[in-house]
Amino acid sequence: MIIPVILSGGTGTRLWPVSREAHPKPFIQLADGQTLLQKTFLRAQALPNVQEILTITNREYYYQTKEAYDKMPSTETPVVSFLLEPCARNTAPAVLIAALKIAEKYGDNAMMLVLPADHVICNLSAFATALEHALPLARQHKLVTFGVTPTEPDTAFGYIECDEDHGVKRFVEKPNKTAAEAYLCAGNYLWNAGIFCFTAGTLLAECRMHAPDLLQAVTNCWRASQHPAWNYSAAMELDKPTFTALDNISLDYALLEKSAAIAVVRATFDWNDVGSWDRIMKLYPPDAEGNVTMSDTLLLDSQDNFIYSENRLIAAIGMHNLVIVDTPDALLIADKNQTQRVKEIVGQLKVRAHETVKSHRTMHRPWGAYTVLEEGPQFKIKRIVVKPGAALSLQLHQFRSEHWVVVSGTAKVTNGEKENFLAINESTFIAAGHKHRLENPGAEDLIIIEVQTGTYLGEDDIVRFDDDYGRHQEGTAA
Repeated sequence: MIIPVILSGGTGTRLWPVSREAHPKPFIQLADGQTLLQKTFLRAQALPNVQEILTITNREYYYQTKEAYDKMPSTETPVVSFLLEPCARNTAPAVLIAALKIAEKYGDNAMMLVLPADHVICNLSAFATALEHALPLARQHKLVTFGVTPTEPDTAFGYIECDEDHGVKRFVEKPNKTAAEAYLCAGNYLWNAGIFCFTAGTLLAECRMHAPDLLQAVTNCWRASQHPAWNYSAAMELDKPTFTALDNISLDYALLEKSAAIAVVRATFDWNDVGSWDRIMKLYPPDAEGNVTMSDTLLLDSQDNFIYSENRLIAAIGMHNLVIVDTPDALLIADKNQTQRVKEIVGQLKVRAHETVKSHRTMHRPWGAYTVLEEGPQFKIKRIVVKPGAALSLQLHQFRSEHWVVVSGTAKVTNGEKENFLAINESTFIAAGHKHRLENPGAEDLIIIEVQTGTYLGEDDIVRFDDDYGRHQEGTAA
């Protein structure tokens, strides 16, 4: 019995402007139409003897994650469950809480396979074979990590210095270029893939020995998160006060670098940790001029470029060795050898409290999505899509009024004490201070154009009275 544990939490600052706080890198869609998260889920689903797939993610990403899984081809899917974090606290707290849940439900001998949601592995057969090599070691009470043979002196990865057979001498954090070149020449260093296999009982026992304070704090959070209504339901929200108090520390630092019960399996599968634009480039073959394009492009006398655009033609003349990433509200242009520095751009944007750090013009919600088409002083225009059968919360706004025009589907509108239905080309007006709700009673998407006017148009001007998705009374989304 195997329980894959998918870790889906990193914001992916080096993949800005596509990756944002509200739409992090696990949701980045690749050229085949699948997201990194979906690829990880399918990889877990394809393994033999999978009893349950447990995903650990931020509570704000739950509905988006669930929708991503629901779009996958239907099979005899194992149980799918979620642990929802109120904030990011790195891999050690996440994996330990998962171990407590799994041990309580299945026993200490239940096998955990920890999978980050930002990896691309194409050879699933080789991945399954590597897992077969890891399982006997895990049953011998080892904490098994997977190591990838380096193909270049990459400074973005951690390294494992290997002993004979499956032994581990030490873990090395991201080295400088000189050290990475020496590791590549030595031949006994592997990239640390961040994929782990162990029984829940072994992980908890080793943590009890080497990080008892962390384990106690995680246990307190686990107990505080449980309530009678949960009873192993599909999604469990972790207790905010106790989880926020946990150390922000990786499993490597907290435990693996201290434990003597470490073993490594050399990965024979292909592996790409998609953490930056130079890693995305390597997923696709270049054309005859060395260009990799993920958009409609027209290139003249341009070589060795990477170009990504969501909805616009990109034309370039005489451009060489550039990364060009275009989104509706932000454009990145960088030298291909400087892509690791994108996080510096994000850092400066955070200091300026720039909106492009947090969100895209299109924002996904449990009920559908909205896109900001245009905005200016005291007005904002949105395109709103509501899924069949879905409804926004019953709410009001203090500072803005809204005009709705239906362009597709049928809308059920609550406006104060009145309810009515709107068809295509019909409209309504919602005055500031009025309770209102938008619902889609039909079998196809409802699409409306919303024009907001008022003295303040921030997304946090909302008071909820009833919500189908359990969101707080006041928040940042309809």
